[in-house]
Amino acid sequence: MLTERQEEILDYLRSYQREHTIPPSSRAIQKRFGFASQNAAIKHLRNLAAKGAVAQFPDGSWGVKAKQVQGLFDLPIYGAIPAGLPALREQENAETLPVNPSVFGIPARRHAHLWGLRITGDSMINAHICNGDIGIFERREARPDDIIAALVDGTSTTLKRLILVGGRAILRAENKRYADIIPAEGLECQGVLIGLIRRTATA
Repeated sequence: MLTERQEEILDYLRSYQREHTIPPSSRAIQKRFGFASQNAAIKHLRNLAAKGAVAQFPDGSWGVKAKQVQGLFDLPIYGAIPAGLPALREQENAETLPVNPSVFGIPARRHAHLWGLRITGDSMINAHICNGDIGIFERREARPDDIIAALVDGTSTTLKRLILVGGRAILRAENKRYADIIPAEGLECQGVLIGLIRRTATA
């Protein structure tokens, strides 16, 4: 995980490279952040390189690769989740998908908390969540009215809206054909939906 200063330097590298197509010099980084010496700037760059955030190019400069210049990162996709009736959990091999989290208002420091699931079914159709979409989730505590990837009674998963009725947490579909789900033993939020990538055409 990057420190706040490292995030600031990385954002500067991206914006500089977008504007100038080449990385800034260590002296430019020193000046931008008020470091006492170029060595201080280089030390930060080496620390970023150790975390895989930047690379040293053949000409000796330090910068981010083309994909990172655009703010993209590889979102891990962990199988599928039903937007329908709950399904038993299945472990599937992860794939990755390049995304720009800034589109969803997610700062770089929170990338590590993001992941994705392919969505199947139509129970959330009235929330404009369609079969075949890829949901982007953030690992955080759920709040009432959030749409969440829920683990129900420790055995099955589903995508539903979290609501409170009489102080009790239940899961509600965005399709009247589906009844509320009232957990008998427990409800665990595995992630809060923050965005969608549409992979299917809709009428």
